[in-house]
Amino acid sequence: MGVHNSSFWLGHFFPLLLLLVCGVLADNHRVVVYYQTTNANGSSGKHVSLLPLLYNKKDISVTHILLAAIHLNDTDGVHLNDFPPSDPLFDDVWTDIAILQSRGVVVTGMLGGAAPGSFTRLDGDEEQFERYYGPLADMIATYNLQGLDLDVEEHMSLDGVIRLIDRLRSDFGHDFVITLSPVASALQEGGSNLSGFSYIDLEARRGDDISFYNAQFYSGFANPSSTSDYEDIIDSGFAPDKVVMGLLTNSANGYGFVELNTTGSVIRELSAEYPDFGGVAGWEYFNSLPGNITDPEDWADWAAEQMAAGEDLDTSTVQFRTKRAMHDTWHVVRRWGRQIDRWLR
Repeated sequence: MGVHNSSFWLGHFFPLLLLLVCGVLADNHRVVVYYQTTNANGSSGKHVSLLPLLYNKKDISVTHILLAAIHLNDTDGVHLNDFPPSDPLFDDVWTDIAILQSRGVVVTGMLGGAAPGSFTRLDGDEEQFERYYGPLADMIATYNLQGLDLDVEEHMSLDGVIRLIDRLRSDFGHDFVITLSPVASALQEGGSNLSGFSYIDLEARRGDDISFYNAQFYSGFANPSSTSDYEDIIDSGFAPDKVVMGLLTNSANGYGFVELNTTGSVIRELSAEYPDFGGVAGWEYFNSLPGNITDPEDWADWAAEQMAAGEDLDTSTVQFRTKRAMHDTWHVVRRWGRQIDRWLR
């Protein structure tokens, strides 16, 4: 009788509770494409165009393009990869970007990445900060970038990254999109971190100014073949709508690539589990599977299709509802535990 009553209440009221708790529209799912290789086979090769992302599409799958990578050099100013952004090599890039923006795609720059130096230079005293921030701000304004992604893969102080975020917000306004791209474990309490500052502390102090996090689920910092690492991030206090699952789009792009059949299943489950799931990001565009170098635009459609399919998963089954209820309960317990730990300190 007790089991029967529990099943009755769970079956009748759990779906309503889920709607109340997770009422964000699935339209907020993001498809984020990193765009670094702008020319095939180096600077002398053919331009890798972004425009196929728009071709023959009633609904455009990609929501954000992150142009990588901006570097603040010690002696020769701002570079986009190996050249100044004004180099003729990028003429077609800026043309493509303007067209995508006219179709509603948000295009931002990505600062930093694996090459060190940019954030160290921005983390000095006020005079040093101004010396390197000024050219960066000029580039953002000159090329009409709609935001900046901070990929901090070197030590930076919490006060330093907050100063940068505050200045970007002050100079470029409320609509400017500020994101960060930490390794996924940096969003888990006690996890590995390349940035030097706590993302949990950063979210507490400047979360209102950060649009979302492109968490890197590769290079050994997270496992995208199951939902567990993403769920651990949510258990650490981050809202699902702010956490984008970053994936490698091809095994040639780094360590930790997982086949699309596997990651597709994970994305579908996360989209069903979290109606406000933040989305999927792909590093990087030019050779994205399943289309590879001939049709790299297919990855964006694939990512959008997985999230849409997740919305159609049957969440009324006892198995799914039980898993979700257990996860929600554990999430509350962990949150209380963290709060008690803070009080005891």
